[in-house]
Amino acid sequence: MPLKSSYSDQLKKTDQSLIALLSDRISLLAASEPPSLDEQLTDVAPLLAQAGIPESVWVGVLNSCHAMIPKYVANHVSPRQITIIGGRGRMGRLFKEQLSIVGHNVSVLEHEDWEYADKLLNQAELVLVSVPIEYTVDVIKRAAKYLAPNTALCDITSIKTQPTQAMLEHHSGPVMGLHPMFGPNIKSFLGQKVVVCPGRNDDSFQWLLDFLKTKGGELIVCTPEEHDKIMVVVQATQHFCRFSLGVFLTQARIDIEQSLTMSTHNYRQELDIIKRLFSQDPRLCVDIMLATQERCDAISFLTNTYSRLAKLVARKDRDALIQEFENTQSFLEERINTFLQPLNTTSKTVQRDFRPIPFS
Repeated sequence: MPLKSSYSDQLKKTDQSLIALLSDRISLLAASEPPSLDEQLTDVAPLLAQAGIPESVWVGVLNSCHAMIPKYVANHVSPRQITIIGGRGRMGRLFKEQLSIVGHNVSVLEHEDWEYADKLLNQAELVLVSVPIEYTVDVIKRAAKYLAPNTALCDITSIKTQPTQAMLEHHSGPVMGLHPMFGPNIKSFLGQKVVVCPGRNDDSFQWLLDFLKTKGGELIVCTPEEHDKIMVVVQATQHFCRFSLGVFLTQARIDIEQSLTMSTHNYRQELDIIKRLFSQDPRLCVDIMLATQERCDAISFLTNTYSRLAKLVARKDRDALIQEFENTQSFLEERINTFLQPLNTTSKTVQRDFRPIPFS
């Protein structure tokens, strides 16, 4: 018993020291513009390796500290007049909060506010469209009638080709498409990816891109067409896989609590992803899967693959399943080292080279 008490006392003292240090760290971050996440990781990488602490643990600490900053104000920010169409939605509220906290004047236009559209849109320096996919193009067309020629128009929808084309066609001023690769539950942009699809007069958006980078975001630049091709795999099929697994767990009445007592780390991670998926608006999840014909075709291709493999399982065709595994193993062999590298987030703007993805 004394040994346990001594251990508990030491643990408490260690926790007290950690809490004090974390408080100091948060205060330092709040006092000035913090270095990028990549810089912060580079500084301590040798120490983490020496101590045997996984880099992912430290990334979690960095993200948590940044999320705790009560007010982060960029130095000498010039307040901008911003209107977010759909600003009361979850993603719209996130952008409103993050832009407001650094000193910008952010207004909201919802479907019941169109009688004030002339004032809310014509005087804005930036109009951000944050509405469900199915309404995006129509809202862009409607909003464009009220915009001044120098107003920057941007959307944050998860498809880019149609919205960007609509903005370029109906608005003569600056145009850009953004796709935040995260949900609205995050506390900050630190470590988050944002796809940037230039449209027209990119310089008008430089302050917005600088804002995202300063907040720790990683910008990936590509064309709208490249974005939509890669999102077929990165987003639509992934949503379908996890959507299907969630439905299976429900229909099979799986005892989640009991399964977690015997779970692997990977199973816990997958359940956490499923939980986050099903905490979203169901319309958003479904719209992401159905957004384009290419996404529907890819999901159909995937289900055909599932069906083919399931038939091999039903026949207990061990040799055929091993052959499928080895074929995939061979295909991935050259890429496996890349897959196993730590997913370090940087604040750099990255230009990607995308290839077409055939689903036929």
